[in-house]
Amino acid sequence: MLRYCLLLVTAFLVAGCNLQVGQPSPVPTPDIPQIEFQAPANNDSFVEGTDLTIALVAQDTGVGVARVELLVDDLPYREVSPEVSDVVPVFTVTMNWLAEGTGYHSLTAIAYRPDGVASRPVTISILITDPNDAATTEEA
Repeated sequence: MLRYCLLLVTAFLVAGCNLQVGQPSPVPTPDIPQIEFQAPANNDSFVEGTDLTIALVAQDTGVGVARVELLVDDLPYREVSPEVSDVVPVFTVTMNWLAEGTGYHSLTAIAYRPDGVASRPVTISILITDPNDAATTEEA
């Protein structure tokens, strides 16, 4: 009888060890907001002093976009929120920047959900030229 019980316990232990652990099921993560520049185009050039119009489109298929932030040369420049409601699925933004300082400048846009989840930053470069250089080029 003891032998039979030991055999039975051993069989249960062996059967229990055959359980296979499968791959964990991936848990889908929600998409983050998206943002893109409509204008200006990357590597566009402008004369210093130009009142530059910046056009952005942010969207979020989940919760929606609560605000958009623009950085100029990695420094916060302006932050805007939708006027129609606290959150919108598609947020079209137009803002202006007075082109100051000759040389290349970076414009970075980030869209945010109300809970603070941010899009990946999107950066473009623009070249600001000296207005005197433009006058010299036109005379030649």
